[in-house]
Amino acid sequence: MVTVSDGKARPQPMRLHLSLDMLSLQREEVDNSEHKPAPLDSRERMVSVTRRKEGGLGLSIKGGSEHKLPILISRIFKAQAADETGKLFVGDAIIKVNGEPIVACHHDEAVNILRNAGDLVMLTVKHYRAATPFLQKSAEIEPSAENEAQVTKQLQSLHLGEEGWRSPSANSLTSNTQSMSRPGSRPASRPASGTFHHTWVDAITVPLMMAYVTRYIFGTDKLRPNSFEVRGLNGASTGVIHVDDALVLSQWLKHITDNIVGLTHLQMKLYNRSLPPHDLIEYMGWVNEGVLNNNQPWQNYKPRFMALRGTEVMFFDSPPLNLADWEQCTVQFKVYNCMFRVIKDSENVDERQHCFLIQTSGHDSRYLSVETRQELLRIENAWHTAVCCAVMKLGSKTFTVTTSAGKTAGLTLDWNMGFALFDNENKSFLWKYKFSQLKGSSDDGKARLKLHFQEPDTRLIDTKEMECSALQSLLFCMHAFLTAKVASVDPAFLSSKTPMDVFPAAVTM
Repeated sequence: MVTVSDGKARPQPMRLHLSLDMLSLQREEVDNSEHKPAPLDSRERMVSVTRRKEGGLGLSIKGGSEHKLPILISRIFKAQAADETGKLFVGDAIIKVNGEPIVACHHDEAVNILRNAGDLVMLTVKHYRAATPFLQKSAEIEPSAENEAQVTKQLQSLHLGEEGWRSPSANSLTSNTQSMSRPGSRPASRPASGTFHHTWVDAITVPLMMAYVTRYIFGTDKLRPNSFEVRGLNGASTGVIHVDDALVLSQWLKHITDNIVGLTHLQMKLYNRSLPPHDLIEYMGWVNEGVLNNNQPWQNYKPRFMALRGTEVMFFDSPPLNLADWEQCTVQFKVYNCMFRVIKDSENVDERQHCFLIQTSGHDSRYLSVETRQELLRIENAWHTAVCCAVMKLGSKTFTVTTSAGKTAGLTLDWNMGFALFDNENKSFLWKYKFSQLKGSSDDGKARLKLHFQEPDTRLIDTKEMECSALQSLLFCMHAFLTAKVASVDPAFLSSKTPMDVFPAAVTM
């Protein structure tokens, strides 16, 4: 048991239940009905279904835009995937699949989308109570064209558009019910044992796919004592959950975080199936960015969804739900033009822990924080991997410099060649050095740069001086190439130090 507060009303005792993909806050109620009730309102809900190898999603649908009807769940098969969620009902209209709207889809299109939606399918549904009896009756009788036509007329008379569908009155309904599983359906809600008994009813549910858990008071660096909050992709929040026992609190935070990481990593894999090898996503997850407030140091924090994809580090206000959303990102930087640095505890600007800095060439640095040390290590490892992939894709990068003799030249960083200075006037290389020969560098923070190379034969140090107007970008790019070279020589440099994709068992308290 825990207590939950929304910051307004008095804290309420509730039971906390964690499943693979959902965190639920439950209240105890006396149930005198024979069946588990379907949703009483028509608000949209998000339900995650894990597809089975045998049986698929375990549901059938009717409707489609060609018939001016929503995609309605007409049958739920017993002991199959949809049935075991306990959160899907006959009469639910499927509004979105993995964040993609399907309200404009024909029936066959909707069937194909559901069949090809991956192993973990996030359904956004809306319940139509008036349609439920007719769909249940349809599931109980022998399928025939005559029976289907009768159900069609009954559904048409309901005017579903007046309940939120917003479509013209339907004049037909497909008679081809597409099954996502094998026979043995559950036309009605699950039966409850006994006439009067106490039952736990979900009061708040938060999908864990691309959600985040935080102990901080929202927007601040202040930790809540023995409390935490989970915020979901759809904006849902558990409110502030208070756990008296510090050990139990720690266990809950670990279980919830592990499930979120596992689900987010699974979604990342699904995205990567549609992306070319050079554009894969190495990391995505929530961070908090420090925001200046009236010239005071890091007073406010704003949640950002951060991703490392291909050559880019990207920041979103909300997670991308499809590949089209990725293309709409307005805040992104090349990772080889950035510097990643973990902030030491002694360097923290306030009470936020697990902080890191992303310095971007030509832009303000970004001061960021995550909830756990493990998440910080995960980001650091993903950053090194992303830098290596970006450098190998880039191949070479040339910067315009002025030599100590006053000549304009091109300093090239090349994956195979190393450092090379090209004389633009004579069209020839003035010198070349391998990356391994660089023994040090120094700069004045403005434009002047010195590179110290070691001659392979004499072991003497040869210092090359130059000026570059884009000094910071050059330094960041040098660091990226050197990081990638180290990783190519020592693959263990990129190995993860933390376990991934480990889901704990479902937990209830």
